[in-house]
Amino acid sequence: MATNSLTQRVSSGEPAAVARAISKIEDGASDAAALMKEIYGLSRGALIIGITGAPGAGKSSLVDKLALLYRERGERVGIVAVDPSSPFSGGAILGDRIRMQTLGLDEGVFIRSMATRGNLGGLARATVDAVAILDAAGYAKVIVETVGVGQDEVEIVKAADVSVVVLVPGMGDDIQAIKAGIMEIGDIFVINKADRDGVYATEKELEALLSLTSRSDAWDPPIVKTVATENQGLTALADAIDKFRQTQLSAPASSERRRAIARWRIVELLRERLLARVLASDASVAMLERLADEVATRRRDPYSAVEELIKS
Repeated sequence: MATNSLTQRVSSGEPAAVARAISKIEDGASDAAALMKEIYGLSRGALIIGITGAPGAGKSSLVDKLALLYRERGERVGIVAVDPSSPFSGGAILGDRIRMQTLGLDEGVFIRSMATRGNLGGLARATVDAVAILDAAGYAKVIVETVGVGQDEVEIVKAADVSVVVLVPGMGDDIQAIKAGIMEIGDIFVINKADRDGVYATEKELEALLSLTSRSDAWDPPIVKTVATENQGLTALADAIDKFRQTQLSAPASSERRRAIARWRIVELLRERLLARVLASDASVAMLERLADEVATRRRDPYSAVEELIKS
């Protein structure tokens, strides 16, 4: 009954209930699965915007200003900032949140930083569940900001309705981002800090790279230039996001994208559950330690170690 009342409070948009529900998911609480079963039935069709890119590209400022723009239009906004660094140090993301104090005082905005916890992973899955909670709570726009371009971040952004890749001229990060496979997931590319030197070269480089890629949905990813700190280009970005959303709603490829996301969610949850089940007992943990010692001292290979764990 407690879970049920928490679900009702989330559905009514109560920020404290939303925060508590997300904490249950992050911490892997015993009633987290029951909670999410109820939450998934409350989806209100929020637009999920994934924003990623190399560190230092000004993503936090961009998220800040985009959220303010949506608030001016009367929409409630949820922000999930994904920090794959230590949950103890908090990384740079908590420092970035200080600049969001204006948004933090706005009752129509919910901001949450998430970090990896424990050794079971699940950051991407927990983040997607947090987004589902914000959707159920009636936030019309949910922005997911990732701090880097690693595997977890790519998975999270793939689960968004629209993926925005942020680059910046003159830092050399654009090549690194492209190498990380970001080109494949970008629906919209933003060159932020566009008042800097090198913006034209970065734009031409992007155009050349985009001309080499083809998409099944025939969407041509636009390049939007912004100066987030000066509020420049934000309306153009919001328009590009809206245009992509409208295009996807009528495209058959969008249903395949939703199926791929659903498949990924199931596999991610299955992987997490199976791993937790294997390591559930003290005996299993002791066996893991013994096998780790044998692999570390080259007395055994990791493949046969995994086979022994599974058999046990």
